[in-house]
Amino acid sequence: MSHSSSSSPNAHGSVKSYVTGLVLSLILTIIPFAVVMSGALSTLATVIVVVVTAVLQILVQLVMFMHMNTKADEGWNLMSFVFTLTILVLVVGGSLWIMQHLHLNMMIG
Repeated sequence: MSHSSSSSPNAHGSVKSYVTGLVLSLILTIIPFAVVMSGALSTLATVIVVVVTAVLQILVQLVMFMHMNTKADEGWNLMSFVFTLTILVLVVGGSLWIMQHLHLNMMIG
């Protein structure tokens, strides 16, 4: 059993891709931190900035560090990720919806 050092389909990324991912992750962390700490934007705008940068942060980490892509040989990884994301959105969205209605219906006054 010999181990070849040739490029395999599951090869790791290059140093350049890791450094790029690190720099993007740092930028996408500093932006919402600065927005929240400065308090310059309204509450809604601050929440939108934080959510958008969080989604971008997830995408950067999935592509740069976990090497997720849409290649045919890794189709199951993508499909399982989409299924997990769908269930997560349903659970979190449903929970927020239920809490909103409970809050509105339980108001005493």
